[in-house]
Amino acid sequence: QVQLVESGGGLVQAGGSLRLSCAASGSTFSSYAMGWFRQAPGKEREFVAAISWSGGRTNYADSVKGRFTISRDNAKNTVTLQMNSLKPEDTAVYYCARSRWREAATTRADFLSWGQGTQVTVSS
Repeated sequence: QVQLVESGGGLVQAGGSLRLSCAASGSTFSSYAMGWFRQAPGKEREFVAAISWSGGRTNYADSVKGRFTISRDNAKNTVTLQMNSLKPEDTAVYYCARSRWREAATTRADFLSWGQGTQVTVSS
C-alpha cells in the first residue's frame, strides 16, 4: 500500500504562488500516473491535474489551465503542483493521489490511494 504525504500548503494573497509537493513511499511510484484533486468547504472533491507514469502527458482542469503545472521526479518519488496566479476560488484542501493506470486520468474513481491533504487559502 503506497503512502502519500503532501506539503507546501499555506496562506497566500490573490495573484501569488504556492508549490505543493507529494512524497510517495514504495517502489511502484514510477509505474502509475499521479494526480492532484481539491475539495472546498461544502463542495465535492474535484480533479485539478494529472501526470502520466513517465511524465510525458499531463491533464488539467479548465479552471487551472495556464496557471498550474504538474510535474514528477521518479527518482525521488515525488510529484509537484506549481500554482501561479492564485485566485480566492482556488481555496481548498489539496490532495495527492495515485492512479490505477499508467496514463493520466481525470476522474476520482481512477485513483486508488490518497494523501491526507494540505490546506491552500487564497485571500482577496
